[in-house]
Amino acid sequence: MTHDHSLSVEGLALGYGDQTVITGLDLVVPPGRITAIVGANACGKSTLLRSMSRLLAPRAGRVVLDGREVHRMPAKELARTLGLLPQSPIAPEGITVADLVGRGRHPHQGILSRWSAADDLAVAEALEATHTVDLADRPVDELSGGQRQRVWIAMALAQQTDLLLLDEPTTFLDVSHQVEVLDLLTDLNRSRGTTIVMVLHDLNLAARYADHLIALQAGTVHAAGEPVDVLTEDCVRAVFGLDSRVIVDPTSGKPLMLPLGRHHVAA
Repeated sequence: MTHDHSLSVEGLALGYGDQTVITGLDLVVPPGRITAIVGANACGKSTLLRSMSRLLAPRAGRVVLDGREVHRMPAKELARTLGLLPQSPIAPEGITVADLVGRGRHPHQGILSRWSAADDLAVAEALEATHTVDLADRPVDELSGGQRQRVWIAMALAQQTDLLLLDEPTTFLDVSHQVEVLDLLTDLNRSRGTTIVMVLHDLNLAARYADHLIALQAGTVHAAGEPVDVLTEDCVRAVFGLDSRVIVDPTSGKPLMLPLGRHHVAA
């Protein structure tokens, strides 16, 4: 189990060029739980995830993993504990599915170590979990968008980190595969205690699958906590500028957001 890992953000400021995206952000990721980050487009969700994984250096503040600043940790050491599935990753041209998933084992191999039976097992389990075994010998660039997304998730699983960050893992997937991927991440969390942080656009899937929700607004945390406390009509209005009704999901018991538009609203 991995509940002893801690990941937090302290006074974080992030940006690109002259543009500031996040300022003075503080948050704590609950260890051993599933956290979903939600918010309107361009509010800083992906930028935050990039900095938490050391891909983007902060202008101020810090990201702290187990008491150490991630931007001061050796990349390979960090990659043995924390994995990232970025948004729209790019595979090397011509690489097969099995070879791409196998690259998830790189952080576990030293200068002199060779590919091992443990590496074979990790790749096989990742392919099986994502239902991509039958794609193993195919070039990644020949796959559909949904197939490629499942292969990237398989690579992240093969890395076998205790913390896993995913930026919109359900992108390109139809609704059945969205649920399948989120079920898979839940299984990973419950069986191994893996701490999962993911950016999701679908508020209702975020509320159903996350133990902890973080709602960002213009680069700051508007609300954070259990879904029932965060996904409220007031929060949806403040964060998304959308009037809605929030009811209890009869399937999960979690909050369910029903958007109100100008049409198709019962009298």
